[in-house]
Amino acid sequence: MKAVNPLDPALPVWQTADGSAIACIEKIRVLNENCREFRQVALDLLEDGVLLGCTETQLKDALFAIVAGLRVFAD
Repeated sequence: MKAVNPLDPALPVWQTADGSAIACIEKIRVLNENCREFRQVALDLLEDGVLLGCTETQLKDALFAIVAGLRVFAD
C-alpha cells in the first residue's frame, strides 16, 4: 500500500534525507502550504504569460529552468 500525505493526498509524503517519512504534523503543514503557494504563483505566471502572448510551453520551460537552478545554500 502506497503511503499518503496525511493532510493532503494530492501532495507527496514528505521524507527525510534517509527516506523515512516526516511524521511531525506541523512540518507537514508547512511543506504542504509552501507547495500550495508555489503552485498558485506558478499558475498566476502561466495565466498572465498566456494572456500577454507567451506560449504555455515557453512559460513552463522557464519555470522548469528556474526550479532546476535552485540551490539550498547558494555560494
